[in-house]
Amino acid sequence: MHAYRSHNCAQLDADQVGNEVRLSGWIHRKRDHGGVLFVDLRDHYGITQIVADSDSPALPVLESLRVESVITIDGTVKARSEATVNPNLATGEIEVFARAVTVQSQAQELPMPVAGEQDYPEEIRLRYRFLDLRREKLHANIMLRSKVISSIRGRMVDQGFTEFQTPILTASSPEGARDYLVPSRVHPGKFYALPQAPQMFKQLLMVAGFDRYFQIAPCFRDEDARADRSPGEFYQLDFEMSYVTQEDVFAAIEPVLHGVFEEFADWQGKGRTVSPLPFKRIPYRESMLKYGNDKPDLRNPIEINDVSGYFSGSGFGRFASIVEAGDVVRAIPAPNTADKSRKFFDDMNAWAQSEGFAGLGYATRKGGEFGGPIAKNHGDIGMRELAEALGLGPDDGVFFAAGKEAQAAKLAGLARTRVAEQLDLIDKSRFEFCWIVDFPMFEYDDEAKKVDFSHNPFSMPQGEMEALESKDPLDILAYQYDIVCNGIELSSGAIRNHRPEIMYKAFEIAGYSQADVDTNFAGMINAFKYGAPPHGGSAPGIDRIVMLLADEPNIREVIVFPMTQKAEDLMMGAPNFATAKQLKELNLRSTADQPKDVAKSVTPDAG
Repeated sequence: MHAYRSHNCAQLDADQVGNEVRLSGWIHRKRDHGGVLFVDLRDHYGITQIVADSDSPALPVLESLRVESVITIDGTVKARSEATVNPNLATGEIEVFARAVTVQSQAQELPMPVAGEQDYPEEIRLRYRFLDLRREKLHANIMLRSKVISSIRGRMVDQGFTEFQTPILTASSPEGARDYLVPSRVHPGKFYALPQAPQMFKQLLMVAGFDRYFQIAPCFRDEDARADRSPGEFYQLDFEMSYVTQEDVFAAIEPVLHGVFEEFADWQGKGRTVSPLPFKRIPYRESMLKYGNDKPDLRNPIEINDVSGYFSGSGFGRFASIVEAGDVVRAIPAPNTADKSRKFFDDMNAWAQSEGFAGLGYATRKGGEFGGPIAKNHGDIGMRELAEALGLGPDDGVFFAAGKEAQAAKLAGLARTRVAEQLDLIDKSRFEFCWIVDFPMFEYDDEAKKVDFSHNPFSMPQGEMEALESKDPLDILAYQYDIVCNGIELSSGAIRNHRPEIMYKAFEIAGYSQADVDTNFAGMINAFKYGAPPHGGSAPGIDRIVMLLADEPNIREVIVFPMTQKAEDLMMGAPNFATAKQLKELNLRSTADQPKDVAKSVTPDAG
């Protein structure tokens, strides 16, 4: 028999009754029933119940051990009585009578429990992540992540893509976030940067003649954490294609995403559906109007409407003056709210104020009759015209966001989400995908008083050189696109600007000279001068994909060893001070106060 196990802790069933077996794992739980001890033995695969009584030499040893100690059990498989069968366990029909136990490793008193799913502070969970990862839900999430990546990799190969690895030590990139810098020992005073994304390398692969590239790429950005963004590092499905239009890119990646989400839609019995192919295409300006943002959650049935025209010259002076000043009024329907008290509407207004807005106007409706201050001021005829235009039912209320277009859109988008949440309108049994397309190439920067790029400076403008030379820059659209699922942006992408003369012109409009482009983007612009194919791609976030499939609100729950919100690794003690010797080797001097004993710290060699 093997030194540690003949079976894992999920393999035994009624067919093995009477067999002698050997199992190894962690003591998950212990239950003392007065002379009879039951132990749930856990390994990576599952749990098997171990039983020991006064006839078992293992009993005193098992009684003395703490949970999470690692043991090896030799015993006999026995059938459970009908009353004690556990249908929730793969091994629920049997138990193993312990005849001998070997202690492989004793556990100290635990800083947090492994059995159960109690919520513990982030600091404890991350400091003892190796214990946190033993917990059933998190363990399952990490296994899901592995399965998702494996599925994506296979689907990309099936779509004709080839996997390449791009450099980790490179130069600063134009992605826009802060770089993590790495000092060079052999080039004093110079620094590498960790890649924010393999953007330029994947484009250079297309210039080099490779047709369809992908990798599960690590990316590094020194930016603040969010619920859907991991600080420090993250992974993305990075891909690029040559000789493609925007629709070709969509046609290549949609089956991959759709297939992965369908494969894992029923993860842990959730039974979710996936929006059919092809995914919806929503122009950026339409998305900003209807949903108040460029990452709409299409599970939410509420649509925002511009109702500025209905208040121009109306009896409601406040909204009339807003419209006459060139600003807007947006309406957010609140379906079937006739049974809601005034407090529901007032609470929404108070919420808007707590978010930093002036307020959120509203009108109520019950049995076709309007109520509230806006309805009173706007008049019954005006409100009925408005309700008909919005398609409101006789018991549907409506909220109003008014002001500068950008602020009104932002408030309306937030209110749309909050109303749907308050009224339980979001269908959580669906994955709803869409593409946001036709992003503006340029925007006006009020602070700098100049035209600048709005999204991605390396995208091909729609209309190419002709558009740059003949159109108002603020009217030029780009071949840029985002893929969105359930209100979460999975990635941005674009058909790239592969022609130097068009790139120079685009940057000129944004106030950059040809010398600026040649200096800041030398590697890419020089390569384009030697023949570059039309190309495009995108990079859906792996962490966000898994977060959606695992139905987790925080991305930390699908990453093996995440950092804190402050980008600290509490378990490994990173970041940390460098020793004086290390700094000297790198020709660096630190201005930070360092502990006096830091020079004595050592780092073990990697195995």
